Amino acid sequence: MIRIRRKKLWASCFCFTAAFFLVTTLQVITELGNSEKKAAVISGLQGGPLKPEERHAFQFKKQELQSNFKTETDADHYPILLWWSPLTGETGRLGQCGEDICFFTINRTYQHHQMTRAFLFYGTDFSVDSLPLPRKGHHDWALFHEESPKNNYKLFHEPTITLFNHTATFSRHSHLPLTTQYLEGVEVLKSLRYMIPLQKKNSLRKRLAPLVYVQSDCNPPSDRDSYVRELMCHIEVDSYGECLHNRDLPQHLRNPAAMDDGNFYKILAQYKFILAFENAICEDYITEKLWRPLKLGVVPVYYGSPSIVDWLPSNKSAILVSRFSHPRELAHYIKMLDMNDREYEAYLEWKLKGDISNPRLLTAIKERKWGVQDITQDNYIDTFECMVCNRVWENIRRKEKGWLPQSWNAQVNHLSCPKPEAFWFSSSNTGWASLREMWIPSFEQSKREAWALRQLVERNTNFTAQEFWMLVFKE
Repeated sequence: MIRIRRKKLWASCFCFTAAFFLVTTLQVITELGNSEKKAAVISGLQGGPLKPEERHAFQFKKQELQSNFKTETDADHYPILLWWSPLTGETGRLGQCGEDICFFTINRTYQHHQMTRAFLFYGTDFSVDSLPLPRKGHHDWALFHEESPKNNYKLFHEPTITLFNHTATFSRHSHLPLTTQYLEGVEVLKSLRYMIPLQKKNSLRKRLAPLVYVQSDCNPPSDRDSYVRELMCHIEVDSYGECLHNRDLPQHLRNPAAMDDGNFYKILAQYKFILAFENAICEDYITEKLWRPLKLGVVPVYYGSPSIVDWLPSNKSAILVSRFSHPRELAHYIKMLDMNDREYEAYLEWKLKGDISNPRLLTAIKERKWGVQDITQDNYIDTFECMVCNRVWENIRRKEKGWLPQSWNAQVNHLSCPKPEAFWFSSSNTGWASLREMWIPSFEQSKREAWALRQLVERNTNFTAQEFWMLVFKE
């Protein structure tokens, strides 16, 4: 009986081993097939068929991704995407984007490499001092810019933005929209973690103003300090930041890095209203200034993107400054809400019920291919890199089939902002002076910079900063 059991055991082990070997063999055969297919497709990068002695160099082996590569070898095997702005700091890395693999680097010595297919730029660091020229027909330019227009105004004009093939910006119209870049997800909006009951907020009003303002970037292009200064003439505002400062934070929260500290959140959550004013006014430019009060259960008084109603969690979740002709009117409305619990709570009903009724917001969060503070998802830089990598590979495959390449081009609405404007009642204060002396002239000059840059890039030869500025200021 024991012998029979042993024989059955050995037979089972043999069958399992055979099955495992068969599956492994099939995987290897499949992988080799994919390797030959990948090698054939990638030959299109070189502009012609591979010689027999070169074919082995383009063998794709999945297990190689877990090995230590020599940078020079990697660059010969895969399309190169060169970060012209050293945003990632990576001297050489293979990145897998679905079935596609690209070599990402900040090493500019790859500019003229035969495998280089795209140059990636970070908007804030985009400089005319050095550009990858001459630009060959198969060289794509890709722009990643999620920050304020004040960082680089020349990008916000048609002659410059249309130089790029691929875009990732805060605009919903860009190829990779980053409009919700400061919002982790819908659950943080629904969360009641920091929310303070209205009865307690009413009690706290004995020592706190109805409104709170926290800004340390004073006199930006939006002229927000001018508005808040005038608003302070009509209603009490607690201002903790450097701008219009009248109240101190605890010492350990005065560092800008503490803006995401839980203790800082608890202070803000005590207020009924938060002044959420962006530093620039552009379509879809929405920062944590909006999302933070919504997460904390405080009503945001918002000034910023003209299209903000497209992104709010419900029709009644924020007070929009643009709907009031003067800060005096806004102050009167807030005072009314402060005294009327039912009217005030109407702005928080969506949160108390956990009901986000805006389909655009829900869809944007659900369909975006990147995450915010989520280790289970790629970040938006990785997603941007993979978008370009996948598009590069798409054209490699199209060329292999004898098809014309797919063309991607940035449009004006991928990144555009209007000329900064001062509030009509601010002509006598420092905010207007800042706009008049810096932001408005900077915006106007950036139009000429964009035009000059376009002229020089289309010349398709290297140029100096001196040539650029001579053209900018040419009469």
